[in-house]
Amino acid sequence: MRKGALLSFFSSQNITGKPYIDSDYSWFRLCISVLISLVGSAGMWAVVIVLPAVQEEFGIDRSAASLPYTTTMIGFALGNFLLGRMVDRFGITLPMIAAAMMLTAGFTLGALAGNIWLFAAAQGVLIGVGSSITFGPLIADISHWFERHRGVAVAAAASGNYLAGTFWPLILKDVIATDGWRDAYMLVAISSFAIMTPMALLLRRRLPAQVVDLSTGTVVPPVVKRRIDISPRVLQILLCTAGISCCVAMSMPQVHIVAYCADLGFGVTAGAEMLSIMLAGGIVSRLLSGFLADRIGGVRTILLGSFLQCLALFLYLPFNGLVSLYVVSLIFGLSQGGIVPSYAIVVREYLPAKEAGERVGLVIMMTVMGMALGGWMSGLVYDLTGSYQAAFINGIAWNMLNMGIMALLLWRTRERGTATV
Repeated sequence: MRKGALLSFFSSQNITGKPYIDSDYSWFRLCISVLISLVGSAGMWAVVIVLPAVQEEFGIDRSAASLPYTTTMIGFALGNFLLGRMVDRFGITLPMIAAAMMLTAGFTLGALAGNIWLFAAAQGVLIGVGSSITFGPLIADISHWFERHRGVAVAAAASGNYLAGTFWPLILKDVIATDGWRDAYMLVAISSFAIMTPMALLLRRRLPAQVVDLSTGTVVPPVVKRRIDISPRVLQILLCTAGISCCVAMSMPQVHIVAYCADLGFGVTAGAEMLSIMLAGGIVSRLLSGFLADRIGGVRTILLGSFLQCLALFLYLPFNGLVSLYVVSLIFGLSQGGIVPSYAIVVREYLPAKEAGERVGLVIMMTVMGMALGGWMSGLVYDLTGSYQAAFINGIAWNMLNMGIMALLLWRTRERGTATV
């Protein structure tokens, strides 16, 4: 390894002593971020895996047993905004260590909980908020270390959440079968502390205002963004509205596909398999969207993803056979996975870099709220109509709102420019 590359990997500085982006260290930092997300996102999936065991042990009904998942999502949504603000001020390391402590305490308290209320509180206040560091705040941090490959980096960091959804259920189901759900939670508590804390220290470096692109040797301005004829406040409101609307549409298949398959007589196993296909397709979609965003920009990437998601929702209306539902679910997964991370790209393209953590966190918070709202709304529409057809149409309408907002942003965007904020 040549001297410059060796220095770049270990110190994030080039041979002239100036820090830079798109470097070997940037990619090393991305790998650490993905591993942190893989571990730190366990709380989003562990609560789903232990739900039947928790319900049986506490002797409660299914709605009460679902309460911890609801509190987790609320904590996750708020944490994206609150920890995002901390990242803007202190960098990622201190909030990451704090989140690791919260996850350790949350899983330990959850493992010791004697009733559903204490378990739900541990999930929401500690695990939900702690898990949020692995999404919006981590994405905002890694976006500072890339310019030419920012879309790929953001997409890869965001994929850690889906990777956790494929990794932890496989581990925890065996632990639950042999030792019980409480031991499974203690395993995650130990893993959170033992893995996230030292990895957080590897992210302690921060970029100053002036950075150098190693490939060209030129100084990258503090803020490189697209110009748009919309004020920052209005743009933030539009992005939050778009985040809610796209995720209301997204939640319809993700939350209700199992119940939909059961209604059609295919059973819950088929529905669970379709959900797994969606998540697998989502990983591919996120990575492909990252490559695409580096070439056409975040707004166009969201617009394309939203169009494909809308098309997939339309396909659910005429096709309700078992094989066709597997195919449509794969199409849906390949369409929607890259939408949410692309909002971080849009924030970095149009808004001040020094506020990235707060602004990305706020948009991500709205997307989580959209998932929660959409899941409930789809159930309400089903209760009122006795069919999921109307629920799919409701999702399509929200999806079109998102497409309209993205089209507006694209229309009001001017040529690419550089500004210092």
